[in-house]
Amino acid sequence: MAGRQRVVAVRRTYNRWVANQTLEDYALRFTARKARRWSPSRVANTALGSISFLALEAIGGSITLGYGFTNAVLAILAGALLIFASALPISYYASKYGVDMDLLTRGAGFGYIGSTITSLIYASFTFIFFAIEAAIMATALEMVVGLPLAAGYVVSSLVVIPLVAYGFTVISRIQLWTQPLWLTLHALPFLFIAIQDGDAFTAWTGFTGRAAEAGGGGFDLMLFGAAASVVFSLLAQIGEQVDFIRFLPYDPDARGRKRLYWWAALVAAGPGWIVIGTIKLLLGSFLVVLALQNAVPLELAAEPTRMYLVAFQYVTPSPQLALGLTGLFVVLSQLKINVTNTYAGSIAWSNFFSRLTHSHPGRVVWVVFNVVIGLMLMELGIYKTLEPVLGLYSSVAASWIGALVADLVVNKPLGLSPRHVEFKRAHLYDINPVGVGAMLLATILSMLAFLGALGPTLKVCAPFLAFATAFIAAPVIAWATRGEYYIARRPFDSWNGEEAIRCRICQHAFEPDDMAFCPVYAGAICSLCCSLDARCGDGCKSDARLGVQLRHALDAVLPARAATALKARLGHYLAVLLMLGLAVGAVLSLVYVEVASVNAEAQALIRSTLWKVFFILMIVAGVATWLFVLARESRKVAQEETRKQTDLLMQEIEAHERTDAQLQKAKEASEAANLAKSRYLVGIGHEFRTPLSAIFGYSQMLERDPAMPPHRVDAVRVIRRSAEHLSGLLDGLLDVSKIESGRLQLNRAEVRFGELLDQLVGMFHLQAEAKGIAFRFEAPEDLPPVVFTDEGRIRQILINLLSNAIKFTDAGTVCLRVRHRSQIAEFEVEDTGPGIAPEDRERIFQPFERGSAANPMVPGMGLGLTITKLLTEVMGGEITVTSTPGKGSLFRVRLMMSAAMLSTAAAQPDHPIRGYRGARLTVLVTDDDLAHRNLLADLLAELGFTVFKATDGPNCVAMAELHRPDILLLDISMPGMNGLDVARHLRATGHSETTIVLVSADTREDRSAPAPGQPHDGFVAKPVSIPKLLACIGQLRGIEWEYETTAGSDDGPPVFAASELPPQHHIAELIHLGRIGYVRGMQAKLAEIAAAHPELDRFVGRMRTLVSNYDLNQYMAALEAVYRDDSHDEPSHDDEIRNQTA
Repeated sequence: MAGRQRVVAVRRTYNRWVANQTLEDYALRFTARKARRWSPSRVANTALGSISFLALEAIGGSITLGYGFTNAVLAILAGALLIFASALPISYYASKYGVDMDLLTRGAGFGYIGSTITSLIYASFTFIFFAIEAAIMATALEMVVGLPLAAGYVVSSLVVIPLVAYGFTVISRIQLWTQPLWLTLHALPFLFIAIQDGDAFTAWTGFTGRAAEAGGGGFDLMLFGAAASVVFSLLAQIGEQVDFIRFLPYDPDARGRKRLYWWAALVAAGPGWIVIGTIKLLLGSFLVVLALQNAVPLELAAEPTRMYLVAFQYVTPSPQLALGLTGLFVVLSQLKINVTNTYAGSIAWSNFFSRLTHSHPGRVVWVVFNVVIGLMLMELGIYKTLEPVLGLYSSVAASWIGALVADLVVNKPLGLSPRHVEFKRAHLYDINPVGVGAMLLATILSMLAFLGALGPTLKVCAPFLAFATAFIAAPVIAWATRGEYYIARRPFDSWNGEEAIRCRICQHAFEPDDMAFCPVYAGAICSLCCSLDARCGDGCKSDARLGVQLRHALDAVLPARAATALKARLGHYLAVLLMLGLAVGAVLSLVYVEVASVNAEAQALIRSTLWKVFFILMIVAGVATWLFVLARESRKVAQEETRKQTDLLMQEIEAHERTDAQLQKAKEASEAANLAKSRYLVGIGHEFRTPLSAIFGYSQMLERDPAMPPHRVDAVRVIRRSAEHLSGLLDGLLDVSKIESGRLQLNRAEVRFGELLDQLVGMFHLQAEAKGIAFRFEAPEDLPPVVFTDEGRIRQILINLLSNAIKFTDAGTVCLRVRHRSQIAEFEVEDTGPGIAPEDRERIFQPFERGSAANPMVPGMGLGLTITKLLTEVMGGEITVTSTPGKGSLFRVRLMMSAAMLSTAAAQPDHPIRGYRGARLTVLVTDDDLAHRNLLADLLAELGFTVFKATDGPNCVAMAELHRPDILLLDISMPGMNGLDVARHLRATGHSETTIVLVSADTREDRSAPAPGQPHDGFVAKPVSIPKLLACIGQLRGIEWEYETTAGSDDGPPVFAASELPPQHHIAELIHLGRIGYVRGMQAKLAEIAAAHPELDRFVGRMRTLVSNYDLNQYMAALEAVYRDDSHDEPSHDDEIRNQTA
């Protein structure tokens, strides 16, 4: 069994007419309970507005003229009784389930497609009677104002369109407002006739009609049957009543007077119309006799306008006033009924065409359509064929209503059909043989009777035969089929008590009664979207489709071979051709009846001509049918192929979805692991930074301490550099984590481009020379002096590249090239190292990876290039590498780096700070870590600050109130009250002038400038760099620093006394080592001097400082100033030095 077809739900967007229920009035769907907001009396009054139609008087007058008083009155009473009995159950079920006539027919034995036929019958009733009523109104306009009939037809038709467009809302108001005036005008003439002409009633009861010419006058079954057939054509009027009754509020729990009130409204609105209609039929019968007595010609006596003109002449002797009253009454009556006719027709056409075309432009469109058809029929002279048209129509309508009533009053109570009315396409068979079969059987018998094949008596009683046949056949077929064809699948009712369900297709919400579950779209679907859908292929009820039902029927009644042949192409062709033949034959038959009734002498010629036309049309229909069948087969083949391809695509999509789900899980697991790693790094970073800050800070203080013994300075420097290295490694790991998580922020500012490059060149030039390799720097002279960029990140990128180049190059050259063009800076770092294998050029940018050609003895963790690549990409640049194994590598970085026109960046002195000028400032250091608290306090105290210390947040607040500090250094992460809370509290309590600097190991708080509204002024990260800390508070407080004049400063080389100098041969060796740039040799020679001459600690200490700072210019200047070339007799050490260098 093939899998169920799956269709992608495409939202259906209705036009504004369909979406507006005030215009739409729930056409094609269940009438929502919220829409039944009018009182029962209001609904009943609106429904009873239809009794105003003057066709009743025309029918009563017409049958009286033709068949006499006795036959006409008996026919009216008999027809009215049968119509009342039929209308009562129809009205009850329509109100109870909130459905119109079409939806009721669907669920009461006809099926989804079967009710399409009845919709056409019902729609035909509405436009036939619309034409009759509009023609009566046009006649009145011609008589009153002289408007030509052609123009009157147009006016009578078009005037109802705006009144009907807004549905029940406006129609109920029209009926409510016009009812008193209409009743008054209707009763007034009869009151005057009763007073003025008592003999008129006697003349009416004695009127024999044209039957007197044949010698009759009393009751005649043939004449009674003919008259009753015309009256019975009004049977379908209950459909128009139902279109309003569905708005009648229904409360199943109502009792007592409330229940009685509802029943009274139901009876009045539904079957009650025929009670008043019977009176109007009798009044028409009376008025036609009265008109004949007042010299109205026989051919005009049955026209309602003529009848009521005679009646209003009894009211007033003024002919003009009588004519005016007649015109007012007729126009008012016809407007009241035609708004009802047009409204009912719009709903009937909506139901009919929605199933044929699977589209619904809106009920308002079918309002216009119904009016246009009625207008066309008026041009055909509807009065000339009134009796044959209604007689033929009544047989078809009686077959429909007979089957419907039988299902409601027999099948449902006996359990032969479901007790509820199921109207949704998703739950119905396309054809239910109960209603359709009964209607077809009754129609065939009544047509045979109508044509005289069953005798003269049944000919005139054809509508009653149709009703009786359908009424009997429906229960019999229901019993024979065991009610199998009512429900195609069990309705879905698990809506969890929700008041409104949203449709998957149109996205509007409707009450559960209007919803079905669609397995094709895998969701709820409203009845309208379900009716209009053409893509699902009735996937929810594949065995209930019309084609499947017909194939099963052929298999049941025909031999297998014949059934197979009919189910193939030939059978399709014959079926379609038969349907076209029947349609063409019906149309030509109606033409024959119409024309032949006018010209009896030419009947033979007309019949012969129409037969020729029929055969010509059938030849054309045969060709068209064959093309249709072929096209249908091609479409089916294409659909099957499309379905197969769709199934394959769906299988592939499912496979991709499974793969995607697995990838998503892997991605989520990876992201979770990465997040855990980032959290771990941040946490461990915070834990490392606190002790590292103390190590780094105190090592800086000890290194600055002039009392430090020279032989301990190197040890302290090793500690500081080790702390710097560990801090840099930690920063690298955190940088990777930040970049991967998207939390890294860039701080663009003005940077002195030249100074930055000079610092880097000076640093790496010495490192290269110390390793014995050459270092070149190539840059054009027109580099911008100041650029906008993140100085720290640029420095980090270049340091990583240059460090790697020098670290992995054992011999040759390292070159730094810089170019700047069109706001783009390009940096190239080229070396003559081992190179990078092609397969390693992507891998080297991965964390903790190295190239296969790299010396494993070279230290490093493999994070430098990873950070460099990530930083470059974050800054919007790119990094590329070209390399030749064995010859070297070239790294190229391109970054956006715009030149600054005017620089505000000031160069900062590079000398140690020894104090500051101005008034003494108070600093409050708050940190829960004792070592870090003491470090900052000792550092700042040495510079002349008054320092207080606090251990936590509350202690800080108390001391701040006591001492009112100028500067507050505040740790963020403290137990209880954190640093940010302390800062906010102090700001709120009047410490607006205090400069607050946050000091934290949590680098997520690192901001160059606090965001607006933040309580702090600056931020310094742990481990604290003393220059950065002093620069931060100096900038925030405007402090003017005092700098030490140290060796290596711009004030000149250090000056030594003769007693502070080592022997000249030591100075000569130091000069020679400086000339060749051998830093390790210098450090070793100074260590040798310190060991041999401890008293020369000042000389050794100053020279070590110059060497450690790579300030070789001052180094050489200091030595050359004290060197005397008077030691020619002393042995030379050049060979020894060269050997040492080698």
